[in-house]
Amino acid sequence: MSSDKKVRVRFAPSPTGGLHLGGVRTALFNYLFAKHHNGEFILRIEDTDQTRFVPGAEEYIMECLAWCGLNPDESPNQPGNFGPYRQSERKPSYRKFAEELVEKGYAYYAFDTAEELEEQRKIHPNFRYAHDNRMSLRNSLSLEKEETERLLAEGAAHTIRIKMPENEVVSFNDMIRGRVSFETNLVDDKVLLKADGMPTYHLAVVVDDRAMEISHIFRGEEWLPSAPVHILLWEYLGWKDEMPNWAHLPLILKPDGNGKLSKRDGDRLGFPVYAMNWNDPKTGDLTTGFRERGFLPEAFVNMLALLGWNDGTEQELFDMDELIQKFSVERISKAGAKFDFEKAKWYNQEWIKRAPNTELLSEVKAVLEKHAVQTAEYGDDFVETILDLVKERLTYIEDFWEQASFFFQKPANYDIDAVKPKWNQDKTSFFNEVTDLFKDQSSWDAATLEPLFKQKIADSGMKMGELMMPFRIMLVGGKFGPDVFKIAEVLGKDEVIERIQLAVPKFQD
Repeated sequence: MSSDKKVRVRFAPSPTGGLHLGGVRTALFNYLFAKHHNGEFILRIEDTDQTRFVPGAEEYIMECLAWCGLNPDESPNQPGNFGPYRQSERKPSYRKFAEELVEKGYAYYAFDTAEELEEQRKIHPNFRYAHDNRMSLRNSLSLEKEETERLLAEGAAHTIRIKMPENEVVSFNDMIRGRVSFETNLVDDKVLLKADGMPTYHLAVVVDDRAMEISHIFRGEEWLPSAPVHILLWEYLGWKDEMPNWAHLPLILKPDGNGKLSKRDGDRLGFPVYAMNWNDPKTGDLTTGFRERGFLPEAFVNMLALLGWNDGTEQELFDMDELIQKFSVERISKAGAKFDFEKAKWYNQEWIKRAPNTELLSEVKAVLEKHAVQTAEYGDDFVETILDLVKERLTYIEDFWEQASFFFQKPANYDIDAVKPKWNQDKTSFFNEVTDLFKDQSSWDAATLEPLFKQKIADSGMKMGELMMPFRIMLVGGKFGPDVFKIAEVLGKDEVIERIQLAVPKFQD
């Protein structure tokens, strides 16, 4: 491929279900490469397999990409000059090329029925349609020319298969793996055109990539075995000089490194593997996504980018602009990348800390509303103040309730097991005196309250820890939360006094 050709890459998913994080990473690497080279990122929907088509899946894919900020330059919703962007709408173009391959002797008509092929599989457990048995099957290579013409004239059901050459080696340079070679004898005669006139992936992907002037192909390592078929098709159709550059991305592996990460692993180990919730219309099953689990898109994208790529430094946090600037194919690993959900959660924590409160506000308010808090009564400034206090402690936005509910409601229970055995009348007297002290206080902020409270402890002759922990439990209900005097400041004087007065009898019981 000439180096001055404009960079055009494509993400080409099938609308068959939820979008696995491996699929999103493929989209991301395509996007980063395109943007790094001022190129174009195209979304093409590969819906040639009508039997696996799932209603709603295409819209879901587009929503996933939008959530991640991977906005295509061309797509079914935003067509450019290379449409249509759904393979099913390009159907007429495929037969022409399949027939051309037959005429040139690179492909043939196969008339075997599904039943006949099933019978072959029963006889030969490792059956594959290939160079060593094609002459014993029903196709235009084994049948007389007249018989083939008669069957075609009668409209007999048939497929078109590629005729893989014997005893040859097909090689290409992979941008990640270097020189890769395949023996053609090990590759079967793939179907190019199905009996319903729809192309298989093998034919469609080559025809469409050429029609859309795709310059580079990034796809998962699992497509590597198909590469020799695709390379021969580029050659057989006379387009070898226009063939894109290839890059086969490393697999995303299970946490233990044994095999490719699957939805089943997520179900088993309790983490999402889809970008967003997927509600399967066929089964009614709901699969949780990263978005609904409470991941920020920035964290999800950052985590995905570093599954199989790094910039060569120790840096781990990248926003999209940095990723675009630093992305290079040379830094993509050949080896599979183990998925680590604890690390994924760490990325989310870091991005929540980084996010401006205004960006998180609507999601935080949604969490509060879910817990029957009327956020309008409090105002955005109050919610943002609390967010400031607790955001360091959030793994997910959803954790806001667990970390901050006590700002919106009095504790229903108190974690007093550690405190109660050591409770005595002196401590009751201390807190009764503290409430009187607080009542007289005209300025109410943490900077004033902390020295006041600590001086009172010093005067009492008791230990700091003996009284600080109960004070926190009275306000919060448990041994957690941000600085206790900040909590007191935000709750306000009347609320703090009321909470102490409610709690002291519980501590005495």
